[in-house]
Amino acid sequence: MPDVRHMARSTFPARPRRALLLGSGALQIGQAGEFDYSGSQALKVLKEEGIYTVLVNPNIATIQTSEEYADAVYFLPVNAHFVEQIIVKERIDAILLSFGGQTALNTGLELEASGVLEKHGVRVLGTPVAVIRATEDRKLFVDRLCEIGVKTARSRACTTPHEAVAAAREIGLPVILRGAFSLGGKGSAIVRDERDIEAAVRRMLAGVPQVLVEECLSGWKEIEYEVVRDSDDNCITVCNMENVDPMGIHTGDSIVVAPSQTLNDHEYQFLREIAIRTIRHLGIVGECNIQYALEPATGDYRVIEVNARLSRSSALASKATGYPLAYVAAKIGLGYTLPQIRNCVTQTTTAFFEPALDYIVCKVPRWDFDKFPGVDVSIGPEMKSVGEVMAIGRSFPEALQKALRMLEIGVDGLDPDAFASGNIRHELQNPSPRRMVLLLARAFHEA
Repeated sequence: MPDVRHMARSTFPARPRRALLLGSGALQIGQAGEFDYSGSQALKVLKEEGIYTVLVNPNIATIQTSEEYADAVYFLPVNAHFVEQIIVKERIDAILLSFGGQTALNTGLELEASGVLEKHGVRVLGTPVAVIRATEDRKLFVDRLCEIGVKTARSRACTTPHEAVAAAREIGLPVILRGAFSLGGKGSAIVRDERDIEAAVRRMLAGVPQVLVEECLSGWKEIEYEVVRDSDDNCITVCNMENVDPMGIHTGDSIVVAPSQTLNDHEYQFLREIAIRTIRHLGIVGECNIQYALEPATGDYRVIEVNARLSRSSALASKATGYPLAYVAAKIGLGYTLPQIRNCVTQTTTAFFEPALDYIVCKVPRWDFDKFPGVDVSIGPEMKSVGEVMAIGRSFPEALQKALRMLEIGVDGLDPDAFASGNIRHELQNPSPRRMVLLLARAFHEA
């Protein structure tokens, strides 16, 4: 694979004239409102730089589609068919793929693979497409990290149910099935019986071209770092977050705390070093998110994935730390380096610093299963939440209690008597949305 780490800076001129931003797309679980923040910030940067901006986004319930943000807005689906027509009509010479979520990223990959970007002389601002593909294609991703000795979960990328069954036998049950190029972990599942694998893989392959059969790391801690890198190889970790739920629950369905509360300094610095080494090796230009599984007893780890784009976690990290990740990423995409970008808060220092928090931030998701009687309310590796709240406090209990009250589901915090209870032990072993509000509170109360 060619060295793409400096491609964004050396191959193309620094300043585009007419830039297209792929927006957050139609409203669906795992995408849309949570990416409004990143797209809006990117448009503000382009306007500051005097660049003509075009936005494609069918979701009218967003800030970024307001008339003051982009010079032209197209309320059309974010897909290659419509985007190519917009490129031609608006004479686009640059495109931003990393600010609209998974749909925007997949669209960008399709445009590049079909030759549309090259045909119309459109360059990608920020992380090169080859790097994006290496993070989205599960086999390429594992191969790239093996080059620098970074551990990933034992896995095999499969394109047929037969291959998946063979992979599961080789790895050993239980396994987790993950879709490549997928949105919100769509279709992902933990499979404990070989008889269930073929049907699960067929469902997933209806929407994605590749399924990863991976060793199940349920019970390991899930840790995330938000990382920023510029084209001069300056690299920092902006925010470290820890999921209250262990591996096996999608991070969008998990309670998340920043900074992490159970890592010691050695573990924190160990994972930070791996994050920076990984992102430099991959060649990210802009912002990304790296997710780990950490074995709590031994300290063993696995890198689960790298999102070469702004994500839900990026919006949380930006608001938690005061560091404008999307704004900085857009500046980097235009050729600026971290030392050249002024800190928007202090107005004196630069973006080349790592925030230090003296408070706790807690994110709690919200579900609306009541609207769908009979639906499976269990939560797992496929995201099902439809919103989230963020609370700030001087301690974890304070931040958690604030967040639970903010959910507006009729509770004042951890309340063992909030709802009619069932089999507590069974429900603690089979996670559901009410496990934190009711079940853990009741379990502590009865212990």
